[in-house]
Parts: sequence; C-alpha cells; structure tokens
Amino acid sequence: MINDYPFGNLDLASLSLWVFFIFFVGLVIWLQRENQREGYPLVDEDGTRADAGGIWPVPSDKTFILPHGHGEKKLPSQQNVDRSDLALSAVAKTGGFPFMPSLDPMKAGVGPGSWAPRSDLPELDCHGKPKIVPMSTTDFHHAAGRDPRGMPVVAGDDAIVGMISDMWVDEPEQLVRYLQIDLDPEFGGGARLVPMTMARIRSDRVQVRSIYGAHFAGVPTTAKPGEVTKLEEEKIMAYYGAGLLYADEARSAPRL
Repeated sequence: MINDYPFGNLDLASLSLWVFFIFFVGLVIWLQRENQREGYPLVDEDGTRADAGGIWPVPSDKTFILPHGHGEKKLPSQQNVDRSDLALSAVAKTGGFPFMPSLDPMKAGVGPGSWAPRSDLPELDCHGKPKIVPMSTTDFHHAAGRDPRGMPVVAGDDAIVGMISDMWVDEPEQLVRYLQIDLDPEFGGGARLVPMTMARIRSDRVQVRSIYGAHFAGVPTTAKPGEVTKLEEEKIMAYYGAGLLYADEARSAPRL
C-alpha cells in the first residue's frame, strides 16, 4: 500500500525525471535572460524604455574582463547612446511615418548610413596585434585574380578620383578587407579606405558606384596611419552605405 512508503510512489526514476524537468526549465529561463545582454534595454521610437519582449526582466549587469589589458565592460547597461544627438526629424506627428535626416544625410549616421558606437580601438588578433593592416606592411602578396593596385578609381558619376595604392588585409582570416585610395587633389587628396564589398575590380579600373566624386573628400579617415579602429570601420562603411540612398536625390525617389 502507498502508506507503507514515506514518499508514496516516488522512486529513483521519477525523482530523476523531476530533477531534469526543473533543471531544464531553469536553463531555458537563464538562456532567455542571457540573450538580453546585447542590444538591451530596448527603446521605443521616442527614446523611452521599451518592453523587453518577454516575461523575464533584463538581467543584472555582468562584468566582462577584456583581453590585452583593455579593461572591463559591463552589460547590458550603457549600451544605448544618448538619442538627443541623432540627426532625425519626424515627417509627421502620428506614428507609422518615417524619420528623415535633419542634417547632411551622408554624415548624419542614420538610415543606410547608420553606425554602431563600437570601441575606438583596432580589432586585435589572439596575440594582441591589429588584425587589419596594409598589405605593404606584411608578408602577404597578390597571388590570383586582378591586382587592383595602380588602377584608377571611378566614382558613381564616372569621375576618376584617384588610384588604388594598397590593399588592407585581415591577417588571421587572410582576406582583403579594404582598398586604399590615393585621392587626386581636386577630390580632397590624401588616402581613403573603401570596403572591399563596396568596390568592383574591373579589367582596367576599380568601380565605386555608391558615392560620387564630390563625396570622396568626406570619407572618414583613420586617426593613425596603417591602423583602423572598429569605430572608424563603422563610420567608413556607413558613409558608403549612405551613398546608396543619399548620394543623389534621384536615388531616394520611388521606383515603379
């Protein structure tokens, strides 16, 4: 009879099942909260705190020790920068209408030109050295395909703005990430980087269609020669991305 046993019909098998069930539920809750460390707390369009999207609250801050002596970082707090400096203005007071850039759309940092406030330090490899460096400073060499160095750079309006002088490679990944452009004086002069994904290497030229000749002078530069930080990467790629929509008024018009 059941009364003959202190725990009724509880045996080792059912105990193991309940322990696993409780552990699994706890694991799901823990994973759901840990998933809210990046990109949280959420905010609404007006900048107010938004619902996290679930029944579990945003987890408390966790301290991560950064490698190579770069200090500590606490998450999920302090992820969202002050929204008051965003160059956006609503086209209507009611919801559902788009926001438009209120400043120079190529530099506003919004829409297709948005960038994330990443650390203003270069991305490092496992040895603590910058991953992305000019090929001219490495042992890498061009082995296949067309070598773009020495080719003219043609903008989206067919203006020849300069020539390719170097390639910046991701050493651990062994990939070309950027092409370095030496601009002609009438287009701003100096060196600028263009992401490899925004350039097309033709037989006799390098085509950059996202921006026009007049825009190359405004391409963000690097603070140190031969080194690009993660924040600089964001702004460089955002500038070329903004050109896809804002380089010409005709690009922002609807297409039928």
